[in-house]
Amino acid sequence: MAEKQKIMIVDDDNNIAELISLYLIKECFDTKIENDGESALEDFDSFAPDLVLLDIMLPGIDGYRVCRELRTRTDTPIIMLSAKGEVFDKVLGLELGADDYMEKPFDSKELVARVKAILRRVSKEPEKKVESDDKIVEYPDLKINLTNYSVTYRGENVDMPPKELELLYFLASQPNHVFTREQLLNSIWGYEYMGDTRTVDVHIKRLREKINDHEKWAISTIWGVGYKFETRA
Repeated sequence: MAEKQKIMIVDDDNNIAELISLYLIKECFDTKIENDGESALEDFDSFAPDLVLLDIMLPGIDGYRVCRELRTRTDTPIIMLSAKGEVFDKVLGLELGADDYMEKPFDSKELVARVKAILRRVSKEPEKKVESDDKIVEYPDLKINLTNYSVTYRGENVDMPPKELELLYFLASQPNHVFTREQLLNSIWGYEYMGDTRTVDVHIKRLREKINDHEKWAISTIWGVGYKFETRA
């Protein structure tokens, strides 16, 4: 029998956490509830979850800080949960490394669907790594290797979560081709992704913070359309 996938639920409202846990257990997930950020960080390695459901408003260490800390240790998917619906809060969560964001109150079926969709994408990533030995794109001062999920920029390794790297590889492997945000969402996050196109903008912003434009290439914005990896003579 296949081992159950594990979900860590971090929420100070134990009633909500228990309800989420019941829905996930019904879908054959193993769950662990943490009611504060400090406990979540302490127990993360021993529980080794496949995905984290993380509330923003937590006592002590808030969800943003937990997300930031986890991203220094792991690429485990994180879905942030919050009653806050402001664009700033969503963008901040995504910028800190969250994979998705849901507003409370949320539909339990939608939550389970998002969890399953993200885990399906993650489970496919190891297959992509061994599928081929030549998934490498190289430009002056830039090497993107999808086989071992590494990026080298100006001779230095650059740490990137899987989705950032996949987005960069996708654009760089088709230079000067303009992609809409919807096309990028479909190609990188999958047709089942339920987020919005702002997710693409946030990931592009993070890529630009790590990789500056080069005299021979750049990640270019095509206003009103989307993005392209532009090569220059």
